[in-house]
Amino acid sequence: MAGKVYVGDIGPNATSEEIQEKFEKYGRLREVWVARNPPGFAFVMFEDPRDADDAVRDLDGTHMCGMRARVEHARARSPRGGPSRFSGRPPRDMVISSRMRGQPRDYGDSRRDRSRRDSTSPPRRRRSYSRSPPRRRRYSPSPPRSSSRRY
Repeated sequence: MAGKVYVGDIGPNATSEEIQEKFEKYGRLREVWVARNPPGFAFVMFEDPRDADDAVRDLDGTHMCGMRARVEHARARSPRGGPSRFSGRPPRDMVISSRMRGQPRDYGDSRRDRSRRDSTSPPRRRRSYSRSPPRRRRYSPSPPRSSSRRY
């Protein structure tokens, strides 16, 4: 995950230009993504991982976009395949810096997509549950018990 940086706790009105201005001092950037829904975080991708190391060391805890930002290396995808910071393709609600749109993107394959594509078994279908109330089970009357008990 070297070269990819998570920027958290930034203001909801942060722009990719503001983020780019802070980080480009440390080296060439590949892309800057700013989350819009929910707002408050961004991802920066450096061409050289050493530049990312320098940015994390120097910018963590500094004021950025009106708030004290948290700057750290992006985390790898979680083992169960759930979402994590900056692993593969960004969510649709992230905005890509207009100055960086012309550059090629390298998203790679996610493990989940590869395993689904390589699998020979048909895809699983989710069980659909009824929205109607559960049925009550009707019990047949039991035969009467005899009053004499054996011990």
